[in-house]
Amino acid sequence: MPKTVMLSTRVEPKLKKNADEIFHKLGLTTSQAVSIFFATVVNFKGIPFKIFVPNSVTKKAIEDARKKRGVKKFDTVKELMIDLES
Repeated sequence: MPKTVMLSTRVEPKLKKNADEIFHKLGLTTSQAVSIFFATVVNFKGIPFKIFVPNSVTKKAIEDARKKRGVKKFDTVKELMIDLES
């Protein structure tokens, strides 16, 4: 049996770039980071963090935000702070 296996996966380019920058700062290659993730999944016997299925309220809020419904826009931080404090 080989010591390692080839893994092929598809991810968004921006996601990979951002993750690779973090891995680099940690002194890791992408392969090492994926291996750490896999080992953690095995140790936890599941995904090592909570994954939630959004409830109906959250789903509606996500949909509204994506469609920019009820989203306030501010030109300055000062305007935002005034709105938050009112």
